[in-house]
Amino acid sequence: MLSRISIVFFFAVANCTPPAFSQTAPKPLGKLVDLGGHRLHVNCTGQGGPTIVVENGLGDFSFDWSLVQSRVSAFARICTYDRAGYAWSDPGPKPRSFVQLNLELHDALSKLGESGPLVLVGHSYGGPVVRNFALTYPKEVAGIVFVDSAFEGERVGIGGKATMRLGEDAKGKPIPPPRENISPSDNPALPPEIADQIKQLAAHLDPLYEILPKGDQKLQLWAQAQPAMYDAENSQREWSSEIFALWLSRPQAGSLGSIPVIVVTRAEGAYRDGDTDIPSAQMEKERQDGQAMLASLSSNRKQIFIRSGHNMELESPPSVAAAIQEMVQAVRSQRHL
Repeated sequence: MLSRISIVFFFAVANCTPPAFSQTAPKPLGKLVDLGGHRLHVNCTGQGGPTIVVENGLGDFSFDWSLVQSRVSAFARICTYDRAGYAWSDPGPKPRSFVQLNLELHDALSKLGESGPLVLVGHSYGGPVVRNFALTYPKEVAGIVFVDSAFEGERVGIGGKATMRLGEDAKGKPIPPPRENISPSDNPALPPEIADQIKQLAAHLDPLYEILPKGDQKLQLWAQAQPAMYDAENSQREWSSEIFALWLSRPQAGSLGSIPVIVVTRAEGAYRDGDTDIPSAQMEKERQDGQAMLASLSSNRKQIFIRSGHNMELESPPSVAAAIQEMVQAVRSQRHL
């Protein structure tokens, strides 16, 4: 669930002025939707329902899905977007809880006239975000495709060999109601000393992105250098723990009812003994159990295993597009998976 870059910033931040080294923003690929004080970048292409909406992982952007979006737009309408604080999207209200993210996406799609029911695609951290969207707005969701999705209790690396389970660090804090209005306390707050770290991380393109068109590679470098994203991610991690803990506290099987669910899972976790404080066999069993749990959320489900790394939208875009197409066909024909 933790992104390739943002894991470095897994800490609580002080309320101080963010480092000012943002480059001039390139032209947005989609539209900037005014939500009343802040704008969200949404890029929709293609025609034909149901409309597909993609929720990215941590540290990922709308254009990371260009190889999937170009394939899917050949048979359906698809919208990718950047969460508040990412790329062209303005910083949004805090805390950055699942319910806050869900409200912003829901309102942006409504203002754009992108009507549901929707097929939601959630990768990594985006998986639990779309899951919560479906729990919040069940009548507006036609189906869900989890793409190597995070899940409550998943063990993730937090630096060195140390790991933690998602949800175990929750404080039991009540989640505030979501809102669209911006207050002074919502301004990005990052310690100035991490400015050089962000610059260094964003100065060189990760080889993972070399499969993208050259223009998208340049966008990747620009977007990773925007400090507002790191502030947003710190809040997202902190408040996602509260929801994960709630899900861990009670059985989740069947919680999505009969909403169609496709779980796209890596065939192998590729863990190695010695890399973490947990044996690789245990890491793999926990991963497989967690992915099976995601399938159990609905009575209408299917699990697909593909040979890919975690970033399937880049490493295996045809497979991800095919899973989305299978969901679209099932929704159109009202066929049980």
